[in-house]
Amino acid sequence: MTFKAEYIWIDGTEPTAKLRSKTKIIAGSPAGLDALPIWGFDGSSTNQAEGHASDCVLKPVFTCPDPIRGGDDILVLCEVLNIDLTPHASNTRAALAEVAERFTAQEPIFGIEQEYTFFQDGYPLGFPKGGFPAPQGGYYCGVGADEIFGRDVVEAHLDNCLKAGLAISGINAEVMPGQWEFQVGPVAPLEVSDHLWVARWLLYRTAEDFDVAATLDPKPVKGDWNGAGAHTNFSTKAMRENYDAIITAAESLGEGSKPLDHVKHYGAGIDDRLTGLHETAPWNEYSYGVSNRGASVRIPWQVEKDGKGYIEDRRPNANVDPYVVTRLLVDTCCSALEKAGQV
Repeated sequence: MTFKAEYIWIDGTEPTAKLRSKTKIIAGSPAGLDALPIWGFDGSSTNQAEGHASDCVLKPVFTCPDPIRGGDDILVLCEVLNIDLTPHASNTRAALAEVAERFTAQEPIFGIEQEYTFFQDGYPLGFPKGGFPAPQGGYYCGVGADEIFGRDVVEAHLDNCLKAGLAISGINAEVMPGQWEFQVGPVAPLEVSDHLWVARWLLYRTAEDFDVAATLDPKPVKGDWNGAGAHTNFSTKAMRENYDAIITAAESLGEGSKPLDHVKHYGAGIDDRLTGLHETAPWNEYSYGVSNRGASVRIPWQVEKDGKGYIEDRRPNANVDPYVVTRLLVDTCCSALEKAGQV
């Protein structure tokens, strides 16, 4: 008896990494993460090694059922290691694991809103070839064949994520035709990041079957069209109990060099999307406010009303590395809360 294990990893492409995967046939039946072997690949073909020393190592870190192949087959998300089994330079998960462990007592959790855009034949789905559709207005959470494009792919992707057991919590059509969003969380930093990477892989793989491409480009259409983000909702135990901790966290993100320290790691093309228009704040200015989608960080109105809850960092691009954005938010906010004695 054998099963198929699809080993998935993040490559070294810059400025935005790509997902890669290959299939390993394993004897027996799935017996958990610890029973899965490490594996190798040609790093010279993934921008992770030179040809004269091209071997890289795949270390399984998360596994789930493969909803596409079914049966006993599984998906295996991997970290990339050097041949001495140290983290590869492209491995951003290892750094998050260290920070998450340091602040685990504060119980940080995340919900990430992943926006993306479907393309077909070089055009966003729903755009007439050589032209433009009606202006933005009715597409967001819309219904009807004149305003919604790609729902069959979206529903198939949602079903695949649920079958895989991922912490997906919702979907909706977004502001531009062919643009959609799914949400992952609220769960711990490593879990939300692992699940989001696998959900992205499933998005690309599901769309293949419909002859459609999905992109995380933060500004897929120039001009008066919304970009695509990965709004990141964050809280700690103290924030979920006390409004003062909410304010401390929001203010910590605006201190000193922190705004640019974060933004420069929030995805390639950040200045194309964070213009101060289309429900964004300017990339080089930091602000926070209650119910303000034009601020860098939004405090939802119910959080102010309840006196506890979470904040939403609206700056991360759709193409952000979730291991990086969660690490930065945990490090900055949890350090500030610790210093203020709000833990």
